[in-house]
Amino acid sequence: MVRVRFAPSPTGYLHIGGARTALFNWLWARKNKGAFVLRIEDTDQSRSTQQSEQAIIDGLKWLGLDWDEGPVVGGPHAPYFQMQRLATYDRHAEFLIAQGKAYRCDCTKEELDRLREQAAREKRGFKYPGICRDKKLPRGTPGAVVRFRMPDEGATTFKDLVKGEITTQHKELHDEVILRSDGVPLYNFGAVVDDVEMEITLVARGDDHVVNTPRQILMYQALKYPIPQFAHLPMILGADKQRLSKRHGAVSVLQYRDDGYLPGALVNYLARLGWSHGDQEIFTIQELIEDFDWEHVGANAGVFNPQKLEWVNQQWIKRTPPAEIAKAAGVSPEFAALMQERARNLNEIREAYRAYIVPDLPAYDEKAVAKQLTKETRPLLEEARTAIDRTFEQGPQAMEHAFRALAEQRGLGLGKLAQPVRVAVTGTTVSPPLFETIALLGKARTLRRVDAALERIK
Repeated sequence: MVRVRFAPSPTGYLHIGGARTALFNWLWARKNKGAFVLRIEDTDQSRSTQQSEQAIIDGLKWLGLDWDEGPVVGGPHAPYFQMQRLATYDRHAEFLIAQGKAYRCDCTKEELDRLREQAAREKRGFKYPGICRDKKLPRGTPGAVVRFRMPDEGATTFKDLVKGEITTQHKELHDEVILRSDGVPLYNFGAVVDDVEMEITLVARGDDHVVNTPRQILMYQALKYPIPQFAHLPMILGADKQRLSKRHGAVSVLQYRDDGYLPGALVNYLARLGWSHGDQEIFTIQELIEDFDWEHVGANAGVFNPQKLEWVNQQWIKRTPPAEIAKAAGVSPEFAALMQERARNLNEIREAYRAYIVPDLPAYDEKAVAKQLTKETRPLLEEARTAIDRTFEQGPQAMEHAFRALAEQRGLGLGKLAQPVRVAVTGTTVSPPLFETIALLGKARTLRRVDAALERIK
């Protein structure tokens, strides 16, 4: 059975890169009818917060990336918070020590700093020289950490599902700390133990973790556990080809929710940011589940394009049933249907609804008023009022037909007649389709708005 996991640290919001990692794991689990596990790696106690944990959970929920095991839902491998699993790490560390694969080290910070300074002077990278390798320090030695004994010779090779075969020479590694003196694991060891205990079959994560993988593989082997598959996703860059950050705009998933994006649209965009399926750009969630594979995940960094995301969102708004758009935007289904063809996000629909439909009189754009509500257009507005009064009950098409006939009589294009009416009714020259908007407003309110515009011209 396929079992994958998303293991964020609760030190900030759920960002775009993390969301894509979660998505690819989720798609693989759903495609294979497997399990998607959420695990919170909260060992950085100085930076981990309850607020960040909740933001991550809220972000995943909003995107629709439900998890089968983890916080809130529980599961057979609970707890799913690393700080609640310290006894598990201790047990595995003791096993490694007993096997001669790890050892306690009581080197002080001052000693290690001196060694680092010496390495810097000699212009070489620092590697712990194994001072405590053969000391056999007893459990409870004050200030002692546990170090993993890396092999001195040979190499570790693994096949990455995205990047292909990767080899690391063991001489490049050193005996790294796996358990601090307070019993808290460091990343590599904690991740390996949890992935073993939670029966993870594929580890898919950002490619900044490629350097950790050979170290982790050696730990799997020392613990005598099967090694999962690995897939390392390339990073996401801004338009300037620098790593995506706040300076490139919104990077928090929940910020996109607040900006009026549909969750499905963001999922669609993130899926295509690094994965391809021919020339297809717009996918339903079910299509993504069916089509996703690792073979077509690119090894090169993806460039985040806000304009492309906006376009994808616009396509999703067009294709989503009006009732769903109405519910998401908090407007009537009729108004949602009017706005779907042109709205780029839900906020545009909300703002238009508040501007055009909610108030008794619209908020007027003074430039539009100065251009369209003049003494010259007053007669046209009066005749248009009569046409609306006469044909309203027959529907939008009848009103449009009456307007066209009136414009033809006056030797004008439809726009010359419709624009003053549009400004009178909506307050601006840009609005949803005019006659459908009039139908939504109702006859009495439309005529009141036209009358108010005529008063302004006086």
